[in-house]
Amino acid sequence: KVVLASTEDVWNKIFAASQQQYTAPTMVLFQGSVQSACGGATSASGPFYCPADQKVYLDTQFFDEMKTKLGGGGDFAQAHVIAHEVGHHIQTITGLSEQVNKVRAKGGQVEGDGGLLVRQELQADCFAGLWAHFAQQEKKWMEPGDLESAIRTAQAIGDDTLQRQSGGTVVPDAFSHGTAEQRMYWFTRGFESGNINQCDTFSV
Repeated sequence: KVVLASTEDVWNKIFAASQQQYTAPTMVLFQGSVQSACGGATSASGPFYCPADQKVYLDTQFFDEMKTKLGGGGDFAQAHVIAHEVGHHIQTITGLSEQVNKVRAKGGQVEGDGGLLVRQELQADCFAGLWAHFAQQEKKWMEPGDLESAIRTAQAIGDDTLQRQSGGTVVPDAFSHGTAEQRMYWFTRGFESGNINQCDTFSV
């Protein structure tokens, strides 16, 4: 709740700078399974954002798995996950995710290395870094090692890392979130720049 409130503070200011009003998402905590306006989901799905009801769904068990199985974890790493899902909310209310939805609706392929889905996820990573930039300026709550923890988590949930762990072979055509290196790069870019214009993953 503290992290979600912090994202509200940050995005309120960013939107206000452009004479816009920010509408925050709602957070839903679940274990095992949950029903959303986007359909049912289980713990296997991990945290997700549903644009149909503008809610962030957090599987609390995922944070344990981040630590024990994925090599990530820690308070700030958990905050990064929440900020990433809020990043998808930003994409929804600003229309940034529309181009992905249009291609998908027409039956076009959005997966794959460099595909629209990867670009959408990397932008959410950059937005998470952007939140961290302003939250640190205001709250000064980051401790030594926190940034490294978030970067390790981004690395741990990169498509290439997860594919190596599950099957041993990296298949770029199946990428949906970006490589570990890409995820670290875009989070760091948002964090270091503090500029939303630096998060345009669709045009690079």
